[in-house]
Amino acid sequence: MNDLDQNAAEIGMGGHLGPKTNEEGYRQRMKQRKEVQQKRLEERQREKGLTIIFSGNGKGKTTAALGMALRTLGHGERVAIVQFIKGGWEPGEAKALKVFGKNLSWHAFGEGFTWETQDRIRDQQLVANAWQQSLGYLQDCTHKLLILDEINVAMKLGYLPLEEVLQGLNRRPPMKHVVLTGRGAPEALIEHADLVTEMKLIRHPFREKGIKAQAGVEF
Repeated sequence: MNDLDQNAAEIGMGGHLGPKTNEEGYRQRMKQRKEVQQKRLEERQREKGLTIIFSGNGKGKTTAALGMALRTLGHGERVAIVQFIKGGWEPGEAKALKVFGKNLSWHAFGEGFTWETQDRIRDQQLVANAWQQSLGYLQDCTHKLLILDEINVAMKLGYLPLEEVLQGLNRRPPMKHVVLTGRGAPEALIEHADLVTEMKLIRHPFREKGIKAQAGVEF
């Protein structure tokens, strides 16, 4: 954290947080916060393709990645999605995003969870196929965003070497963003990434209340 970041943290966000002052004192503090924020923005103008990880035991990892897909598509850019584990059914997002036509490429290589497939050799081959498809997208310049859905799980299960993934990420064009989802992201991948978010499980309807997966929520 540099001096500007420290100043911003000390001034705070505003609202009813921070020291109690009258309205004029509050306006002066927020004016100072705005000036600090402007300086932070001025000194940080570099752009690059980001490596983004959504991991953790909580729900919402793929959902967060697809939110980025929608945002990218909204800017008229192309998006590719490769699913490594999921794929036994067509989720609602895949149906909805079809409206973007050729700007979206969606590949579901998985056939479900390990306890559903019960075939470790076939699971590993499907992961290998998904990774070969991913390498093509990593190296092209036509897709602004590539989502590797549940790839962290594929690495955790021992189906895909971390070293191969890091090599693939390092060979991509400089402005391509890549999102990797799934619980159990390797520490070396986390260190490599530019943005990492961990979804924390607090409550889940299936576990606490016996409520099954429902359309529009889980798929």
